[in-house]
Formats: sequence, structure tokens, C-alpha cells
Amino acid sequence: MTKSGWFDTAAFYGALDAARQARALNWKQVAANTGVSASTLTRMAQGKRPDVDGLAALAAWSGLNADDYVRSEDGKVQPEPLAKITTYLRSDRNLSPEAAIALDELIKATYERLRNKD
Repeated sequence: MTKSGWFDTAAFYGALDAARQARALNWKQVAANTGVSASTLTRMAQGKRPDVDGLAALAAWSGLNADDYVRSEDGKVQPEPLAKITTYLRSDRNLSPEAAIALDELIKATYERLRNKD
């Protein structure tokens, strides 16, 4: 099975290194500031991908958008509207996780009922 997309670790690591240099930090300090192990950072320098939690921590620390480093053969694919809505609801700090799920289910049911079925 062929993958439709992949994460460009080298490009992300290069941008992460630029953020590190701009803050005048060494990699050990980056590890301490992000909670990502120094060995993970070393593996990334060798082209290995971080785990999802490590990627999230590094993106949050650096201000980089991980989506900017996802590559595909067909170019950038736009996410489905319902996927975007789910993301926004689950990241809304004004909603409990249960409330976000309830709203998400309500919106999805209404969307299915009202969408154009060409």
C-alpha cells in the first residue's frame, strides 16, 4: 500500500534548529524546555521522526505548524469541513470534553441531513 502523505522530518528539524539558534540555546536546553528527550532530538538530527507527543511539544515550543511539514504527491489537500469543526470544538477551552463531543455529534447529524447529495 502506498502512503499518500509523509512528514518532512529534515525540514522540520531545520526550522527547529533555526528557532533554537535564535534563542541562543543548545539542544540539551531545548530538551529541558520541551520535555522531549535529548535522544529524540539526536534521532531527529539523523532523519528519524519523533513520536506524536514529542512533535506536539516541539511545535508548541517553537511556534512551528507541523502541518507545514506534511508532504504529499498531490499537493496540499484541504481538510473536510466537519474535520475542521471537530478540531475547533475539541480545542475550545470554553467547552468541557463532553460538551465538545455533544456539539460535534449534533453538528455532524445536522450536516448529514442538510448537505447537498449530488
